[in-house]
Amino acid sequence: MRYAIVIEQVETNFSAYVPDLPGCVSTGETLEEVHQNIREAIQFHLEGLREDGMAPPLATTLCEYIEA
Repeated sequence: MRYAIVIEQVETNFSAYVPDLPGCVSTGETLEEVHQNIREAIQFHLEGLREDGMAPPLATTLCEYIEA
C-alpha cells in the first residue's frame, strides 16, 4: 500500500502526518529523518490495526499542487 504524507516545516523541525491513517504522525529534525520516522510510524500503525483484527484502510488521499 502506498500512503500520501503531509510534511510541514515548523520552527525547529519537521512534522508529518498521514491523512488516510488518523493519528499516524511523526517528527524529525531533518527531511530525511522525518521521512524515516513517518515510514516507521506507518508500519507500526498498520501492525496495530492488524493485531486488533482490522484491515488497513485503503489509501484514498490525492495530492496535487495548484499554481496561485
